[in-house]
Amino acid sequence: MKAVILNKNGTLEDGLAEQPKPKNNEVLIQIKASGFNPIDYQMLENELERKLISSPILGRELSGIVVDKGSKVTEFNIGDEVYSGSGSMGSNGTYAEYIAVPEAIVSFKPKNISFEQAAAIPSAGLTSLQIFNRLKLNPENTILVTGAAGGVGSFVIKLLLAHNIRQITATVGSEENREILLKLGLKDHQIINYKEENLIENIVKANNNQPFEYGIDLVGNTMSELTAEALKINGMYVDVTALVTKDAHETLFNKGTLIMNISNYTYGVVKKYEYYKNSLLTIKTLIENGTILPPQYKIVGNLSLDTVLQAHSILKNNQTQGHKLIMKH
Repeated sequence: MKAVILNKNGTLEDGLAEQPKPKNNEVLIQIKASGFNPIDYQMLENELERKLISSPILGRELSGIVVDKGSKVTEFNIGDEVYSGSGSMGSNGTYAEYIAVPEAIVSFKPKNISFEQAAAIPSAGLTSLQIFNRLKLNPENTILVTGAAGGVGSFVIKLLLAHNIRQITATVGSEENREILLKLGLKDHQIINYKEENLIENIVKANNNQPFEYGIDLVGNTMSELTAEALKINGMYVDVTALVTKDAHETLFNKGTLIMNISNYTYGVVKKYEYYKNSLLTIKTLIENGTILPPQYKIVGNLSLDTVLQAHSILKNNQTQGHKLIMKH
């Protein structure tokens, strides 16, 4: 099968790989579309992320059609349209024509959306749903979301608004991203451009001059310091990036803040596969009944090295403009 492969020199190249055969509990999926995530290029550059590489074929979310299955698979039949966040639990990554994954991490695709839209969901959707479920918020809570127009951010905003949680202040870095959040249902005064002067004052002012109970930080680094500063004493900081600075940690400690770490990876390590399936089924229902809309996406190209390198570059330079990057297969 065609694939984009990480070679021994640590660079990517177009290549061919053996088509995987499904084990007893696995389905073989012909990939129709796959999504790109920052972790894809971070694995090539970052020592911590490099440890997560389990196959020379990268990529971790997909939609497609079941074309073969193991003898113990009961839920899926050949021809079923599915989607999945494979992480490192498949035979290979998603920069390929086929992948074999445990049926326990696969869900039927939402019926009312395309393969491209479905491939845009798993990583951001699982992360967002985990944040939402673990926070157990109510409409009185005040929430700051940094990097709100990105994949996870826009999904979180959709979930919050769908559950009538509206005391949200969100940061963006451009007017295009402001427009994205306005379309999702936030009001103009709830959206703060982080490039403005007096940023911390503007953020707190947007919350009736009060510090926030919850900070969902999707950016890290200097934004982690800003989020820490904007939180009230004994508030909660939600860490999605593991990019909290030393100064932010000090502020969070001094304020007695609870820190909630968000990780989808951990469920695969302990083989709690039902987490993946159940989360994807929940999102499927929310999309099919119109509670939330699928993500905005942009097709970068077909399965090739060029497409992968282009997508990695757009991600690295933060030029997605609120769109999930997709590769067609």
